[in-house]
Amino acid sequence: MNLVDLGPIAQLRAGRLGRRLPQLYLGLVMYGVSLAMMYRGDLGLAPWDVLHSGLIQHVPITIGQAVVVVSFLVLLLWIPLREIPGIGTVSNALVVGFSADATLAVLAEPDALVLRVALMVGGVLLCGLASALYIGAQLGRGPRDGLMTGFARRTGHSIRLVRTCLEVTVVVIGVLLGGTLGLGTVLYALAIGPLTQLWLPAFTVDLDRPGPLVPAPGSVCP
Repeated sequence: MNLVDLGPIAQLRAGRLGRRLPQLYLGLVMYGVSLAMMYRGDLGLAPWDVLHSGLIQHVPITIGQAVVVVSFLVLLLWIPLREIPGIGTVSNALVVGFSADATLAVLAEPDALVLRVALMVGGVLLCGLASALYIGAQLGRGPRDGLMTGFARRTGHSIRLVRTCLEVTVVVIGVLLGGTLGLGTVLYALAIGPLTQLWLPAFTVDLDRPGPLVPAPGSVCP
């Protein structure tokens, strides 16, 4: 499994777009579906989605629209960090939110606790698979992942520390705004890294043009 760090033009020139582009968009759509499943389960959301769910308590937008808005706000922070977006970065900012809203339009919130638990667990599992798909396509980091790697590079701190600080911050802000925090948040935090790591080797596309190797992420976010 070789993950490489390429600029946006090199990403496209690296070949195998016939597989990589469909895999990227399939992964992003599935990520949005997984968000919607956890949202309908109403037992806790992923850290950034706690923020999104809190934001919609105060602004008349959907949670999918909140994902898109926050994604582009995060991309503004890439400018001083000198992170370079790729096609996957911009696609991530748009597709996940649209997919989440489309799924929520047809997925009702169940009354039975067992079904809500199933949605929560299924959402986490699907998110791990979706993450492996879009990361393995090697077409650019998601907005939040780029924020994490940018801060890590600028500060010299570890990815683990920077990610923890960012996610604790967004969870605290989300909770203060009224976002959904619960068992699903804890399950996501514990499981998403191992699940992505488990599936990533199967979906990492070897590229025709080598670049600097980057470590496989222990956990990811869009």
